Amino acid sequence: MVKRIVLNDFSALHILFGNLDENIKTIEKHFDVNIASRDGEIIVKGDPNHISAVEEIIQILIRAIQAGEVIDQQKVNYVISTVKVGEGSRIEDLSKSFIVVTTKGKYIKPKTLGQNAYIKAIQENDVTFGIGPAGTGKTFLAVAMAVRAFKNNEVNRIIITRPAVEAGESLGFLPGDLQMKVDPYLRPLYDALYEILGADTYNNFRERGLIEVAPLAYMRGRTLDNSFIILDEAQNTTKEQMKMFLTRFGFGSKVVVNGDITQIDLPSGKKSGLKNAIEVLKHVKGISFMYLTERDVVRHELVKKIIKSYDSYEQKQKSFETKTTQKNKNMSRRNR
Repeated sequence: MVKRIVLNDFSALHILFGNLDENIKTIEKHFDVNIASRDGEIIVKGDPNHISAVEEIIQILIRAIQAGEVIDQQKVNYVISTVKVGEGSRIEDLSKSFIVVTTKGKYIKPKTLGQNAYIKAIQENDVTFGIGPAGTGKTFLAVAMAVRAFKNNEVNRIIITRPAVEAGESLGFLPGDLQMKVDPYLRPLYDALYEILGADTYNNFRERGLIEVAPLAYMRGRTLDNSFIILDEAQNTTKEQMKMFLTRFGFGSKVVVNGDITQIDLPSGKKSGLKNAIEVLKHVKGISFMYLTERDVVRHELVKKIIKSYDSYEQKQKSFETKTTQKNKNMSRRNR
């Protein structure tokens, strides 16, 4: 079967095909079709069962290009995976969603349906939990939402915190004053703020007390009104720390708690405050729990595969441990 898609926008056509036709080659590989362009037309040859999906993908990408979006391999692969599960029509919502503009004129938007649902949950709830693997944009999008709320005068200040827990290794003695000692733990938060606000604006706001980036221990004993408060790396809080944090916010405040429950760096025997909060608060109205998956990863395509492989391995390990435990119990009963 041959399908002709008329497209007179030659600049969009060039962007669609990508450098050395890498975008089109990706589509061809997934659907075993041949795609070429001639005189403002895109010609697709292949299995009739695949042609309609390919046409939908091309139309979605063309509309994204015309909306000013960057089309890279991550975008192409995400559109392909979304169309394959029958959710292609929902991608249009991503072009309409807009959070904030950086100092360099870059538009910050959600890149996946999961990210879009996440920012909508932040808008609609006083407390939102963002739970998912690394690379899903939990921290960056939360910071972008905080900056937007601040610029729109919805809050008077932004407070971002995270527990100072070493990721499975000892950093030893760190020189300098207290701020210099904790800064390495907070670096990802600074990076997000620098990218969105620019270093000069961030430093100005920080000096005036409008933005505060601090370890979680600094939150104890405070009541935070009219603030946008973000707790990052929440899987590394203890139950006591999480309870302390969630009882800090006051009137006019919004809270976002982010974490990855597959990467807990607490000492053995300590239960994660994030895991505990999911159990304790799952039925409380006004609190939203948003779960992002490997499909929402916006890093290198291999990162998705790595996350998926680890998840699969850990599930097999849990299943094996459960069966072993049950087998030992059964043997113990027999011996009695």
